[in-house]
Amino acid sequence: MRKLSWDEIERPAPEDVPALPKHPVRLIVHNVRSIHNVGSMFRTSDAARIEHVHLTGFTGTPEHKDLHKTALGAQDSVEWSQHDEARPLLRDLSDAGYTVAALEQTDHTRHPDAVAADAFPLALVVGNEVRGVEADVLDAVDFALEIPQHGAKISLNVGVAYGIAVYDLIRRARSLFGPPGDEGRTE
Repeated sequence: MRKLSWDEIERPAPEDVPALPKHPVRLIVHNVRSIHNVGSMFRTSDAARIEHVHLTGFTGTPEHKDLHKTALGAQDSVEWSQHDEARPLLRDLSDAGYTVAALEQTDHTRHPDAVAADAFPLALVVGNEVRGVEADVLDAVDFALEIPQHGAKISLNVGVAYGIAVYDLIRRARSLFGPPGDEGRTE
């Protein structure tokens, strides 16, 4: 085994990414206080090639220089927008045909890898590092997703949890619809 050099790793050029087909997932980052967590989610969103990142509430935006430390340029290859409030955005996404899910521990959750085909396209809400997804936002979603945890701690870092969930979601979407831009064909 040999580690690949940067030149050997197949990847699209950053300027080509906006035109590439995306997985049918959007991210809503609501009231996340750490700009490093936000940057990490941008980087993961680029790797997962999702449609869009919506930043709501007091979540920092790519204009913040510290985001660049963890995003490493992903803020330039992922479409994003900023919204003062989450609920109107969730209503707009729902009206546009998106199922809205929260990544949160509730009394009725499902696992990301068990999402049904009719739940796509899907908008995933992640919340504050301490409080999680706020109750008024949770009231506006269609269902909650939870990552099984087997240790003593009851939560994961929001950026880590998002990474696990989004990869389960795109794996599920690809098993149902094939790669983005190739809908109808399964892998």
